[in-house]
Amino acid sequence: MKITVLGAGAGGTAVAFDCANHGHEVRLFDFSRFSDNIAAIAARGEIVAQGDIAGAADIAYAGHDIDLALEGAELIYVVGPAYSTEPFGEAVAGKLRAGQTVIVTPSSCGGALAFKKAAGLALDDDAIRVAETSTLHYAVRLIAPAKIRVFLKLRAGNLLAALPNTHTRAVRELVSDVYPGMEAAGSVLQTSLQNANPIIHPAVTLANAARIEMTGGDFLFYEEGVSDSVGRLIEALDNERIAIGERLGLAVLPDPVMGMRQGYMLENNYGAAYREAPGFKGIGAQPQLDHRYLNEDVGFGLVFMSALAEQLGVEVPAIEAVIAFASVVMARDYKAEALRTPAALGIANRSAEELADL
Repeated sequence: MKITVLGAGAGGTAVAFDCANHGHEVRLFDFSRFSDNIAAIAARGEIVAQGDIAGAADIAYAGHDIDLALEGAELIYVVGPAYSTEPFGEAVAGKLRAGQTVIVTPSSCGGALAFKKAAGLALDDDAIRVAETSTLHYAVRLIAPAKIRVFLKLRAGNLLAALPNTHTRAVRELVSDVYPGMEAAGSVLQTSLQNANPIIHPAVTLANAARIEMTGGDFLFYEEGVSDSVGRLIEALDNERIAIGERLGLAVLPDPVMGMRQGYMLENNYGAAYREAPGFKGIGAQPQLDHRYLNEDVGFGLVFMSALAEQLGVEVPAIEAVIAFASVVMARDYKAEALRTPAALGIANRSAEELADL
């Protein structure tokens, strides 16, 4: 199969490597301002991986020409933080063709909806299938241009939903050779809510803010950053996320339960389970507070959950508190910025039943 990956960060590089390593022809695109990794992959003609998946895999194209990247593509992965989804959608607007499948991974709250809007596709248009996953399939870091370290590839616990959801089963089957453990979700709001990054990253970051600033992130984010009290904050946020899902009639699993299914964690609690998680071992903290762990996971993730909760009449005081705390620390008003909300995605007037059936 001919596969295009949009996004050459650690996640996109891992997706490109894994698909190519399974025998697919892979083309990799990113914008010209993100040139180092693309240039190295183009020069080498391959991506090298070490860790949970390892080896070298040939890449057919790596560059900044979107038309060359999309040439012959049957499946397109959109891989990156939430703030990359709309730019990638805009880059391919008018260039997609009927029969193609697009997967936004991870969703980062409403990813499929955001991509469709940016690409100029109607919400109910199924000529081009657009889907999303609840999380990235890897714990991965770039260790050098064209080289990745994969701490963990998920064997289970990554949910996938298409928009509309009538195509979920077919999309899951399309990717089953590379991702046999991918699980079908009921709707794109289930995949969006099951993404735990907004629940974990802001809590740990804010609780360790001084340490990050004073050391430049010279500590292990999970092993040294999650005390039992930090775990209680994660748990409070998680309970509110689950309550939003319950109001929609969607099953959202507690993060430690999902973490055990995915292979990240060994225990069902919010403290030691993170500190001792095999999938999190060796992952360092970010070098500064101005980072996607706040800018994405609060500005897009928690703000989306807050607005969705308000629409559904669900109280989320811990989520509201973390948004307010992060806004003070970063000297910006994440809620007022409203980077991703149901209103921005065109679903603000839908009932709980209509939202759950997207």
